[in-house]
Amino acid sequence: MNELHGVPIPGLPPAQGLYDPAHEKDSCGIGFVAHIKGQKSHGILRNALQVLENLTHRGAQGCDPCTGDGAGVLSQIPHEFFQRVCGELGMRLPGAGTYGVGMAFLPQEAKARKQCEVLIESIIREEGQELLGWRDVPAKEEHIGAQARTTMPAIRQFFVARELLNPAQFERKLYIIRKRITRAIRESACRGKNGHISQFVGKYHRL
Repeated sequence: MNELHGVPIPGLPPAQGLYDPAHEKDSCGIGFVAHIKGQKSHGILRNALQVLENLTHRGAQGCDPCTGDGAGVLSQIPHEFFQRVCGELGMRLPGAGTYGVGMAFLPQEAKARKQCEVLIESIIREEGQELLGWRDVPAKEEHIGAQARTTMPAIRQFFVARELLNPAQFERKLYIIRKRITRAIRESACRGKNGHISQFVGKYHRL
């Protein structure tokens, strides 16, 4: 029987090749799905969601089995999708790779949410970038656990044009904007009201 830190562990295979059961440990689960030639497809996303479902046992859960720790999927920005749904809102996006997407988790209360949005927009302007618009992220609330629903934020995406910066400069600019927004919200009246920025990227997008 194999041992882990001197404790017998049943079920682990013996050391072979690059594998050694001594390196086993408890960690958050993670999986990767990719096309070896870089071809995009909805099938990759479906497979990624299947990986996520298979990792359910790795997600922290409370007494409410429908409330987890917020695990998700990270993918490239789905430009064609955003182009379509933003177009329906009257927002015209520039070409793929020439804008960034921010994921904002905002207060449900309308006044506090507006305060956070005004703060975000002002910082974007101060950094010399152009805000293209906002989009509400749809959520199936009926699938959300009762415990999570009590603190569920308003989830919105905002889009920022790249303007004259090259891709590397734009990524740095997005990083600065995100850090400034995070700090400003933490120090503002929005603090403690679910207001924060989870992600702000020009290449990848988390679901």
